Amino acid sequence: MVNSNVFHYLGLIIVAVIWGANFGISRWAMEVFPAEVFVFLRFGLALPILFIVLKLTEGSVKVDKQDIVKLALIGLIGVTLLEILVMYSIKYTTLANASLLNVAPWPIFAALFAPLFTREKMTLRLASGGIVALIGVTLIILGGKDGFNLSSEYMLGNFLALSISLIGALFNLACMPLMDKYSPMKVTSWYVLFGSLFLIPVTISGWSQVAWNDISPITFGAVFYNVVLCTVAAFVLWNLSMKKVGAAKANFYRYFVPVAAAASGVLFFNEQIMLPQIIGGLIIVLGLVWIGTERKQPIAIPPLNEKVRKASLDKN
Repeated sequence: MVNSNVFHYLGLIIVAVIWGANFGISRWAMEVFPAEVFVFLRFGLALPILFIVLKLTEGSVKVDKQDIVKLALIGLIGVTLLEILVMYSIKYTTLANASLLNVAPWPIFAALFAPLFTREKMTLRLASGGIVALIGVTLIILGGKDGFNLSSEYMLGNFLALSISLIGALFNLACMPLMDKYSPMKVTSWYVLFGSLFLIPVTISGWSQVAWNDISPITFGAVFYNVVLCTVAAFVLWNLSMKKVGAAKANFYRYFVPVAAAASGVLFFNEQIMLPQIIGGLIIVLGLVWIGTERKQPIAIPPLNEKVRKASLDKN
């Protein structure tokens, strides 16, 4: 890996492992809380922590008024809409389908649309490493007990899962211009604020379904893991690392998520891991190491809005 970015690549891997392990850990909390209530708790409880840390580290939590609408839109799409889509995609399709369509296309969409938001460019090394890692992801997900199912009864769920990849990629890319102006910590804090507010109406009917008598130390542990690690630490570390290495490269490191998810199933729920999944994990590592060791910087491409501005100036 490039020496100057080695810690940022490690940060991306750590975040992917945290998110992947959460597929197993969150099951304990989901036995007590309805999905929408649990999502609100995750982001709502993380909110004061984010702003306290932001105040202590930067002194000011303010953003310019003209950026409020952008942050609100990012929170609505990247937190509220995305999390609702995740819940319903799992409900209307198989877990294998949801995992493959959610995870696999996300980095590809990010790489394709990156020039619209940033100065990044798709390179041969990025494309080839991404394809190799994608093969590994497919082996991990389809190498388990459940295969990919194209039955018509799952078409809605499959469409929702695929839309998660597209919306999630655009969400990540939309954060990049704001992180040129503000710190990743400030951007994260503000879009989590708006995302949490927009989640409130979704949870109204869910609170009556909470199994309060079943709350245990394990439940608290799962909530703590989701709030402190999956949201506060992971979102900030991901955005910080993504800012340094670029959104296109960073999103391919999401392919470590199914690796960690499979491992958490083995560790916490005595699930079996199959040989194709082990091979898939090794292939993912090879593909992402290949991406991370790219030394030559991609040729800069101005964002689309900059191209339009220059064209307008030329005409005048």
